[in-house]
Amino acid sequence: MLFTILLLLITILALLLRYSGRSRDNEPPLDKGLIPWLGHALEFGKDAAKFLARMKNKHGDIFTVCVAGQYITVLLDPNSYDDVLYDTDSFDSRRSKGLLMEKVFSLVLPSDNPEKERKWMEGHFQGVGLDKLQSSMDSHLRDLLLADQRGCGTAQWREEGLFDLCYGLLFRAGYLTMFTRDENADAVYKQFRNFDKLLPKLARSSLKGEDKKSVTSSQESLWQLLAPALLEGGRDAGCWQESYQRYLGEAGVDAETQRKALLMHLWTTQVRLEPSCFLSGHSVTSLSLALSRSLALSLFTHRPSHNVAQTTAHSVLRETLRLTAAAFISREVMADGKKLGVSGGLEYCLRKGDKVLLFPFLCPQMDPEIHQQPESFRYKRFLNDDMSEKRIFYKGGSRLKHYNMPWGAERKGCVGKQFAISTVKMFVFTVLRHLELEMCEPSDPLPQFNPQRYGFGMLQPIGDLQVRYRFKRN
Repeated sequence: MLFTILLLLITILALLLRYSGRSRDNEPPLDKGLIPWLGHALEFGKDAAKFLARMKNKHGDIFTVCVAGQYITVLLDPNSYDDVLYDTDSFDSRRSKGLLMEKVFSLVLPSDNPEKERKWMEGHFQGVGLDKLQSSMDSHLRDLLLADQRGCGTAQWREEGLFDLCYGLLFRAGYLTMFTRDENADAVYKQFRNFDKLLPKLARSSLKGEDKKSVTSSQESLWQLLAPALLEGGRDAGCWQESYQRYLGEAGVDAETQRKALLMHLWTTQVRLEPSCFLSGHSVTSLSLALSRSLALSLFTHRPSHNVAQTTAHSVLRETLRLTAAAFISREVMADGKKLGVSGGLEYCLRKGDKVLLFPFLCPQMDPEIHQQPESFRYKRFLNDDMSEKRIFYKGGSRLKHYNMPWGAERKGCVGKQFAISTVKMFVFTVLRHLELEMCEPSDPLPQFNPQRYGFGMLQPIGDLQVRYRFKRN
């Protein structure tokens, strides 16, 4: 007993010494918070965007905060993002990714080769593979929507939450596209929805009581539903799921780890679309009927065009993504004393083992110096006065390379970008083509986004907007 108490005291002392022992020159401003070791963990987990905005106002575009014993240097200068993203020797993403995979998906892969995995993904999300996915997604979206029409008269109005409508339709279509199995799509959707709802708390180790039991139950159900043995012999031997299983098998991954990896990739490929379609669906429903029709047609047109409808549709999509894409980009500092410069010529030294965190949602996407009234939805924000596409934005008098980053940064960005964009377009076109859709209460404001989703891809609303719809006679 005495030994245990002594060990505990030594541990606490070591933590306090580490907490108080940072005083080097030329480091970013340090804000430890009031509570030793815990630091700003509670405020960061409750609303990361609000907390980091407060720190930015206090310290500037770069600062270091203590969060549960981890020192995180936050960089909010988009002109310096490339210095972190492209220096893979000094800033490594594998450890942070591995820890998150283990905590959320109970997944430990025997080896991590990001370049090899990216090349495999490019085979599916570019070129012929992309065409195949787009065709399958289009077919499943249409079939699922029209299947709901059977047994109902076209004059019958239905009411549903807009986000629920988007989530249910998109997830099931995406699952059928990736896994080509229709017999358990509804069961997978039910369990996945619950798992996704609780995922932020799972990642932060803040689950308690019934929520902890619930997410564990959904996770285990999904592993069973996605078990490789149950998915063998799908309708399409060349589907994404079959290809991914083969890729994992060649890497020496056993069957139990494969099903956990399948859940991880199911989550990463599905959670980016629903909030975008929710906000896009709201915007085109709120616009005039004539403009909505032209938007729907242009959204489905893949031919290059400079007409007003096409550029307006693209602006709607970019504005939607600007407001909903809120992922963290996290890297570990690999070299002690690594220097990082920011706008204005200032240069700071970083410490090995600390994290560097980029948060494009806060800057550039919600920076009022870059985008006026950034909290409001402006469908013309990415249009010039002559209705051509707007690509020039400034901050501090300098033109920005990164003014909107929903997909990361160019070659280091999301491999599935084109598939996600085309899916949002397909969804809006399919809904407006087959449904008469209107708000139940046109004056109702958009619900607030859930602040606990900051850092986990796309934001999701708290609550929903009720819409009513019926199928068109033709």
